[in-house]
Amino acid sequence: MVDLDDAAARIAARAPGWRAARLTVGPLTWRDRLAPWPQPLETDRARVVDPDSVGLRLADPLTGGELEVVLFRGGWADVSYLAAGWEEKLVTAGEHEAGGAIPAQDITSAADFEARLIGWTGDVFGG
Repeated sequence: MVDLDDAAARIAARAPGWRAARLTVGPLTWRDRLAPWPQPLETDRARVVDPDSVGLRLADPLTGGELEVVLFRGGWADVSYLAAGWEEKLVTAGEHEAGGAIPAQDITSAADFEARLIGWTGDVFGG
């Protein structure tokens, strides 16, 4: 199981660098496993008794690039993106698509998640 509070702390530690790069950093979203269905997303961690996911959204208002990540404590993440400049990209054979899902399973720890997150942000926003 991935420690979601540790993952959230790692995200928070990276947020100043993302903001310095002029990315918009959305609030973390939490889902409580114990909440009745449909489980609402909370931005206040204190309202979540038994978190089973934490989510993040990053956006570049200048290029239109976006990255949305939801990490589940079971060791996988839902990751979707729109590449920077996606509106101008022509998708041809051999190039990355302008957007879509990124496979993310077998995440073993918050540190493993952080390393992948660094890679995803580099892939989507450059750098």
